[in-house]
Amino acid sequence: MQKPGKVERYIYERLEQKGALMFMLVDPVDYKTPDMAVKTAAEAHAGGADLILVGGSIGAQGELLDYVTKGIKEAIGAPVVLFPGNIATLTRHADAVYFMSLLNARNTYWITNAQMLSAPLVKQMRIEPLPVGYIVVAPGGTVGWVGDVNMVPREKSKIAASLALAGEFLGNKFIITDVGSNPQTQGYGPVPHEMVRAVKDAITVPYIVAGGIRDVDMLRTTIRSGADIVQIGTAIEQSSEARKQAEAFAKVIKEEGAKKLKK
Repeated sequence: MQKPGKVERYIYERLEQKGALMFMLVDPVDYKTPDMAVKTAAEAHAGGADLILVGGSIGAQGELLDYVTKGIKEAIGAPVVLFPGNIATLTRHADAVYFMSLLNARNTYWITNAQMLSAPLVKQMRIEPLPVGYIVVAPGGTVGWVGDVNMVPREKSKIAASLALAGEFLGNKFIITDVGSNPQTQGYGPVPHEMVRAVKDAITVPYIVAGGIRDVDMLRTTIRSGADIVQIGTAIEQSSEARKQAEAFAKVIKEEGAKKLKK
């Protein structure tokens, strides 16, 4: 069995200390320049992000991924983890990678085949694999289309909870539910709080909620509903003051995490 690596231990230790965490996702493709991506990540970390993720569904690979990941790694004192869109979203400059299985994909490529193809490279590059069960909830955004996902309906919390439990039983150390990027453009918000609560009640591993969290009220509700970790990208990326936005989110994380530790 794969022993917990440095980044996995870091996440667990931070959760024990703080009760809740914030990860900031940087998709290099979404920035005007690679240097802007690095700068925003550094500001987010300075503002309180516990960990920086780098990746995206389309185009985050090759020289662009190498440059941004290396730049972020040199700029911050926290782990830099890859959020892969496919087998090309790998770089030796990262500390770890979400070694994800897309649990509700229709195409088995996203469940086991991509993982088989990338595993030797992950080992060769000495990137720490973080076993993650990934669940996409409607509307799904780009990842829903690319991953050929049988998306979980927003009103079907039991389906998400059952998928999450299956993911844990299969050995995943973390579970993520994600609605995709910018769900507001389709009239949706983040993962419904009823679903967050159902998933949290079903599993014992750390639970990450991603997508659509744009303000402190959404963040607070998501943490109170059961999220251990929130993954934020667009809200910080599109802010004119990334550090201040991260600080506002981090304040909520600190407050709500302290409450969780008291329970």
